[in-house]
Amino acid sequence: MELSWDLLHPVMSAPYLPTLGPLHPDALSADLLADLLSVAGTGEFLPHDKDRRWSERKDEQLLVGDVHQDRLRSLIPTLTGRGVLRVHLYGDPGHRPEAMETAAKLAALHDASSTRVVWFQADPDPVAVSTRVQLRTFGFDRPALPVGGIEHLDALPEPVRATFGAFAEKLAGEGFAFLHSRVDSVGPVLTAVRDDRVVGAIGPMETMPDPIGRARLLPQYFGVLPEYRGLGLGRRLWRAAMHWGGTNGADYQLLQTTAGGASDRLCQAEGLADLGFVCTTTVGGS
Repeated sequence: MELSWDLLHPVMSAPYLPTLGPLHPDALSADLLADLLSVAGTGEFLPHDKDRRWSERKDEQLLVGDVHQDRLRSLIPTLTGRGVLRVHLYGDPGHRPEAMETAAKLAALHDASSTRVVWFQADPDPVAVSTRVQLRTFGFDRPALPVGGIEHLDALPEPVRATFGAFAEKLAGEGFAFLHSRVDSVGPVLTAVRDDRVVGAIGPMETMPDPIGRARLLPQYFGVLPEYRGLGLGRRLWRAAMHWGGTNGADYQLLQTTAGGASDRLCQAEGLADLGFVCTTTVGGS
């Protein structure tokens, strides 16, 4: 069936659209959904899609023909080129059994290698992986640049810069190995250095216009080596990143942080606005 904004919008509890991810609440609109539908299945990016910086073609695609909607819930499936099928449930989480059943049927139909149900609510779910959508708005309260110890990767002495590869390998699970493979073609990476080596980093630092033309600071990879945690380096990196955003024209940043994790606690302590939770569970052990 056709995907209807009039049915979807009333049951949205977080500003999030399939394949685009979290969005500023002001950017959500019927026109944006129409734009998303216009490129469904084409592999093309919308101009404001944050994934454009990593690939020439959009990997995750809406399965528009498999959408199920009424005034109580919307079930919107997507499929990636790697066979990851997701059914996004908008509406009361009590519709999860239906979403799980739908996901299992679609997984068989599309030969999916991994199947998940994603839903949205105001609080974390104890039986799911829950990530908090948070909003940082830039204004006159621009964070001060932390004094000492936070440097652009490219500005480090070569022997210290060369340690970024080892750092990235240790935090490969947090995306840094991928970032290391692209580090020469993306925006700046901010680093924390101790003992003549990179022990923490956040980046790349880049902005992109959002669907209504405001400058969004794009999400970054962010991490500190386990043996250097608890020293305040994460907070210093975060504030350096916010200083970069504020001085480079960003209007806001959206983040997703794992509920209760170190980044989540940091963002909450820094006063970011809470926009709801994205909850994910696998289907059939896939």
